[in-house]
Amino acid sequence: MFEALPDMAAKRAELTPDATAFIDLQADRQWTFAAINRAASNVATGLVEMGLEPGDRLAILSLNRVEFFIALFACQRTGIILAPLNWRQPVAELTEVLSSVGASAVLFDEPNAEAALALAKKLSLRTIAMDPETGAQTCFPAFYDMPVKPMPSQASATRPWYLLFTSGTTGLPKAVVQTARMGWANAVNIAQAIDLTSRDSSVNYLPLFHTAGINLYTLPIFLFGGVSTILPKFEIDDIFALLRSGSVTQFFGVPAIYQALSLHEAVDTVEWSSLRCACGGAPLPETQIRFFAERGLRICNGFGMTETGPTAFLNDEAAAARKIGSVGKAQMLTEARLDGVASSKAGEGELLLRGPAITPGYFDNADATEKAFDDEGWLRTGDVARRDADGYYFIVDRIKDMFISGGENVYPAEVERVLDGHPDILEAAVVGVPDEQWGEVGAAFLLARPERVIDPETLPAWCRERLAAYKVPKRFHIREEFPRTAAGKVRKPELKDQLA
Repeated sequence: MFEALPDMAAKRAELTPDATAFIDLQADRQWTFAAINRAASNVATGLVEMGLEPGDRLAILSLNRVEFFIALFACQRTGIILAPLNWRQPVAELTEVLSSVGASAVLFDEPNAEAALALAKKLSLRTIAMDPETGAQTCFPAFYDMPVKPMPSQASATRPWYLLFTSGTTGLPKAVVQTARMGWANAVNIAQAIDLTSRDSSVNYLPLFHTAGINLYTLPIFLFGGVSTILPKFEIDDIFALLRSGSVTQFFGVPAIYQALSLHEAVDTVEWSSLRCACGGAPLPETQIRFFAERGLRICNGFGMTETGPTAFLNDEAAAARKIGSVGKAQMLTEARLDGVASSKAGEGELLLRGPAITPGYFDNADATEKAFDDEGWLRTGDVARRDADGYYFIVDRIKDMFISGGENVYPAEVERVLDGHPDILEAAVVGVPDEQWGEVGAAFLLARPERVIDPETLPAWCRERLAAYKVPKRFHIREEFPRTAAGKVRKPELKDQLA
């Protein structure tokens, strides 16, 4: 599917030059598609003049800003590979992450200047500042005054465009290659799933070092001619102000975001029925689905990975209420099958995916790439999924999270869904821990609902009414908060360490 594609920013600017692409609330500025294209041309020229060449890695350490997307399009135009870094990580971790792929320069904003300059010193990187007076060798705005050099009108569909690092909950993150073809395939997948058009608007608040920050829905909305409001990061009051104003038609969040929205005092000031919302990262608990459904909003669960572009599945609104917990069906440009299950038959097995939205592999890591795919090119997701008789998929759990208790397989996600239904429990996280008698047993970590108190003594009996005995956790631990990844997923290894 396509070896070369028209330059994204240039083509969008050709089609709708005067339409608004981005609203930058912090800078109180609106950017048209034509302005984004001109800025990308200027920055592309500036990067080339600095000596960066196709294939060089440009690290970026920044909160969400329009300049991130300008740099992203400039890299597509030049063949330079953008490497977004997690601004939540300390310099020591960033050094290790960036050393795994190498880099020539780092682009950064003022809040991350100290870390970026320390990183540059350790790795001998050239420095580019988005903001003045931050001690960098070059200032990003200076690129805007440079005479533009002619650039190719097409971009390779398959060469590395940018790199996204896996969350690293099990070790050193791997750099997942992202391509222009993946970008377009994801845009098609999500656009047809949520009926995205140029009349739509969304808010960009998820971190841009994560696939959801770029691709759900900001890049697809750009490609289809809609508008995105840029927020530096998640600030719940800012989100509510946008939702109440009616300036957002499409909204994407992870379960932790919907949880925070449901607990906010302003939750009933939003006209939820006017929104179309989706959830990813993990299935949204049934309690949250019903909470928002009572307010006229059907939230559709989906599934994807950094390696899948990310959109692979999304439930449809018609089935959202009767297929609670389902992630729907594989979207337009994604094939799905279950390992060991006949095609189109109901069953359970490891989920395998294929299509143009799937990454070609991990940057400079042939061994990891080979292990990720089978002989026919199917990506092994590492997730156990179930397909029902109607063809709808349900994610059972990560294979690595499963534990064996007394010879029986236990999937923590199933136990968590039951605990999430308890009236006093806001969120549950279950892990397997060693046990002399059973080999492993479940340990449940729990967050209480506001103004509720969890009584651990009553939980075994409550669970036993809903679960087989071997699935009932043997230990219950109340916590004030959970350690999380940037995508909002609970860092279960850190919870296990708390028991050591």
